[in-house]
Amino acid sequence: MKVYVLNQKSVTKIILAFFLIFTSIIVSKPYFQEISQTMAQKQTRKLPIYCVDNRENKIAVTFDAAWGADDTDDLLRILEKHQVKATFFLVGDWVKRYPEEVKRIAAAGHEIANHSDTHPHVGKMSKEANKKELMDAHQRVKELIGKDMNLFRPPYGEYNDTVLTAAEECGYYTIQWDVDSLDWKEFGVEPLIRQVLDHKHLGSGSIILFHNNAKYTKDALDAILQGLKDKGYTMVPVSELILKENYYMDHEGRQKPIESKN
Repeated sequence: MKVYVLNQKSVTKIILAFFLIFTSIIVSKPYFQEISQTMAQKQTRKLPIYCVDNRENKIAVTFDAAWGADDTDDLLRILEKHQVKATFFLVGDWVKRYPEEVKRIAAAGHEIANHSDTHPHVGKMSKEANKKELMDAHQRVKELIGKDMNLFRPPYGEYNDTVLTAAEECGYYTIQWDVDSLDWKEFGVEPLIRQVLDHKHLGSGSIILFHNNAKYTKDALDAILQGLKDKGYTMVPVSELILKENYYMDHEGRQKPIESKN
């Protein structure tokens, strides 16, 4: 029986050949091409504005209005007491059902913003369908109070590149939040107060989410606004908080001025 002894040079050649064959198989696999494409997409995906890089201790208080309107006057009274101007994201159907409440919100100097027309799951819709949702609500508000909106909050906080592109093409900034009051969970007044004032993300440039008709919001709002003032925050409408140009978004959805990138 013959015994073949391989020298180091031969072993190296064999290992290299196997490596090249294995590499060619891996690279040619569609699966790995999909991974590469997915990674590239993640690196370039669009983000809405969750908060703003702000060193002036400014924050924004926002309310989503999609269902009832019973607490509107109480909210407006408390906001007026603290001389706070908030941003109300209104669903078009809500505007249709409660036109007088919309007028009162606007007359009190609060900002009116877009929360879609029918509160659908926009992430499952085409770009054109998203645009229709935006512009139908836009037209309702325009006809009622003569204002053009340019801030949009997707229903359920859902978004993807299609949603964000549709909003951009309609002239809108897409706004999320970094402090969720969780008022819709109805934990009670004190838990709601603590959820906001002790929130780990609360800071200069924060955007706080409330709902206009959640069970305990009106009862907790006075203490929350006072607590925010005691912490040194100035509350402004979203349009006065966000940057309109020369900005970029970091990976957390924080809007930053371009000069801070250098």
